[in-house]
Amino acid sequence: MLTLGIIGGMGPEATQVMYRELIEFTDARRDQDHLDVLIYSHASMPDRTAAIESGDTAEVRTLLAADARKLRQAGADVLAIPCNTSHCFISDVENAVDIPVVNMVEEAAAHIARKPDIKKVGILATDGTLRTGLYRKALENLGLEAFEPDEKHQKIVMRIIYDQIKAGEKGDRDDFAAVDLFLKKNGCDGAILACTELSVFRANHELDSYYVDAMKVLVERCITLCGARLKGDSE
Repeated sequence: MLTLGIIGGMGPEATQVMYRELIEFTDARRDQDHLDVLIYSHASMPDRTAAIESGDTAEVRTLLAADARKLRQAGADVLAIPCNTSHCFISDVENAVDIPVVNMVEEAAAHIARKPDIKKVGILATDGTLRTGLYRKALENLGLEAFEPDEKHQKIVMRIIYDQIKAGEKGDRDDFAAVDLFLKKNGCDGAILACTELSVFRANHELDSYYVDAMKVLVERCITLCGARLKGDSE
């Protein structure tokens, strides 16, 4: 099997959720059935949304590329980044190494496109991710309608991400319920958790299949790409 390298720490709790789910979703009967994984938890990485909003992205780009090279030199055969906003700079990571970099945005959009009952997709993400249009473009390229929260509800999403999950809290159910109601009132057939702090929220609170977690899609793709068996696969 191939060795997976993870550029993590953005945030640290999201990275540990990814590693836990790599273990949980792998069909394994012994240690050797699991992936070999290299994790670089680069928690001191500058805030990606702040960099995008200020226009000063050089440091983030340089550090992400350097992290990719470190993991490659350490033996990684495949790279993944459990941070949606960082995918604004994924080309810098891809150009830094000679190994595949799993694109969480493209994988998640393709996953949703395979669901025939979903046509209009709500995007729950950081201000930075929304500003780049990463998910809107990926979804629209696949014939789906993308829907982003209005200013009021985007502030609630950012509160959940920054003031709650990144601050070590579990996430407020009432805040999430307000966003949930807004998406459904505006005709969304489903929604994507396009921030890994929202993946942490999902890990803390049970969410139904209306929500597609981009990081869960990333985890499943990493398992199969690296040569392990995904739990539940019949092949």
